[in-house]
Amino acid sequence: MNLSALLRQRFHAALNELTDQPEDFAGMIRVAADPKFGDYQSNACMPLGKKIGQAPRDVASKVVDALQIDDVCETPDVAGPGFINIKLRDDFLSSTLVDMIGDERVGVSTTEQPEKIVIDYSSPNVAKPMHVGHIRSTVIGHALSETLRFVGHEVITDNHLGDWGTQFGIIIYGYKHFGDPDVVAANPVPELASLYRLTNQLIEYQKAKASIPQLNTKLAEAESHAETEDGAAKAIESDEKATGKEKKKARKSADAARRRVESIKSVIASTQAKIADVDNDAKLSALAAEHEDVPAAVLRETAKLHEGDAENRELWEKFLPHCKDEINRIYDRLGVTFDHTLGESFYHDRLPGVVEMLNKLGLTTKSDGAVCVFLDGFDSPMIIQKRDGAFLYATTDLATLQYRNEVFQCDRILYVVDSRQSEHFEKFFAMAGPLGMENIELVHVSFGTVLGKDGRPMKTRSGSLIGLESLLDDAVARAKDVVCNPERLSNMSPPMGEEEQNQIAEVVGMGAIKYADLSHHRTSDYRFDVDKMVALEGNTATYMQYSYARTQSILRRVAEEQGIADIESWVADNVSTDDIQLREPAERALAIALIRFEEAIDNAIAAYTPNQLCDYLFDTAKAYSTFNDACRVLGNTDPTILKTRLALVVLTGRVIKQGLKLLGIGVCDRM
Repeated sequence: MNLSALLRQRFHAALNELTDQPEDFAGMIRVAADPKFGDYQSNACMPLGKKIGQAPRDVASKVVDALQIDDVCETPDVAGPGFINIKLRDDFLSSTLVDMIGDERVGVSTTEQPEKIVIDYSSPNVAKPMHVGHIRSTVIGHALSETLRFVGHEVITDNHLGDWGTQFGIIIYGYKHFGDPDVVAANPVPELASLYRLTNQLIEYQKAKASIPQLNTKLAEAESHAETEDGAAKAIESDEKATGKEKKKARKSADAARRRVESIKSVIASTQAKIADVDNDAKLSALAAEHEDVPAAVLRETAKLHEGDAENRELWEKFLPHCKDEINRIYDRLGVTFDHTLGESFYHDRLPGVVEMLNKLGLTTKSDGAVCVFLDGFDSPMIIQKRDGAFLYATTDLATLQYRNEVFQCDRILYVVDSRQSEHFEKFFAMAGPLGMENIELVHVSFGTVLGKDGRPMKTRSGSLIGLESLLDDAVARAKDVVCNPERLSNMSPPMGEEEQNQIAEVVGMGAIKYADLSHHRTSDYRFDVDKMVALEGNTATYMQYSYARTQSILRRVAEEQGIADIESWVADNVSTDDIQLREPAERALAIALIRFEEAIDNAIAAYTPNQLCDYLFDTAKAYSTFNDACRVLGNTDPTILKTRLALVVLTGRVIKQGLKLLGIGVCDRM
């Protein structure tokens, strides 16, 4: 049950007689800030009263008289200037809780309008190890797919792998010039990764050397500009006639100019570090001198692959399965699967047809030898084919869209890709109409950047992004330190063996990584801090998992105390609406939190924001903690109190477990 949606429906009907736009006001319902005023509150009558020229309190009284809500709430109360306070009926709460206990979906209904939805997410380049930049797309996309499936949509997940681009040219070049066929054949995954890193380091070295003169020029210009701005700011500062606003603006310009200088200096330092790493290594320095043309040579190897060169094609077919095995190992660890893994190579044969179709539709223009599509509202065109005949990502994306429309016949496609690609997707989506695919809703589910503790993008000294697997290992190690420390283990009965400890550490560590990402609004950046992620307190997966483990501990102990084999089944079979009596404030608060589960799921889906589900689970876990401290379950001799509290414990465990499952996070019965 989505209680807010139900209340909106009832308010919509009651508002019909007062306005011809009831939908503008029916949604003004919020969870009450203070339980003493009720459970929900509507402030719609203030703006409505102003619109129709009536006193808000009079409008509120009319709305209350018209509301058909007695089956759910007590008679609403009009307060203050025209607030409508709503308190849920106790018998409604009790019956809803019983219905949830008897429902394997914990009271969450399925959509009345199911759609076929394709979700395109993760999409790493398979020829190199996954890095921290892949975590957001992977966990957000997986959470959305699980949540949309749960409410009844037909979801098709597709990992659009980068299996055909320059990264394979890097590996092919590295293999041809630095690889030992026997060594690679014996241990392909680490050897190919090593060849990639070596070749890429040489590429970055040559690019870094070539960029230094231009960077120095930029720095000189920036320093000159900063000096000018600083002088201007000082002059204005000393000018008695200058206003405070003018002085503030001048200081702001000078500060911005100084920051620009520091930013360029930082880039130069990073660039010089790349150069020094090679120059200070005799072997690397010799290779760099021998392979000065490596950036262009790698592009030639890539072009040969795309043109069907037999040798490069054979190497690609040999290396690709090993590269996929490497990333699949990470996916297995994260518990992420895909319905399809159709990489860029899958669409390669379709690309000439895309250009031909766009030409026939009269949408293309030649610009400097390249085939372009100029779109209204954009300064720059979408390039479809370069002057040398090579295709681009945009071409592949259009071919992919065509395929999905023809084969999947979907209603909606979600692209879970970082916000830096926003302009590309705006152009790409603008092409759907001219191509006759305006029937598909296309959504760019954008997200921000993963930052280090210092607030900067997480990178190694050489400037490359930090590998994902090392971060997963760190999270698991820290999780084990926190949840399996000697003091906690000494209280475990029966004792917890090493195998169980390792299993728990893996579940908690993976959950910590995922939840830390998902608990932030997807469009915001967030700081990657493993210690905070695995903390047992605060809005973390560990806290949620520990809350679940506490419910299971209580249920086990009650089962032993009462001699019941399956306590959850016993509660489902023996607790009726009359048995649930919410006498304590903590009981009632927890009950209300639990019945808001579907509402939280719907909110998360509406804006593709899993953080709303995280926030709900955190609030529910806090309500459970308060209940657990205030309302004793074990040793309770009053059958009504025992049944009420057992029902709340069972439901709390099930809601937390199901909610975390939708986020792709597991639970442990003991922690």
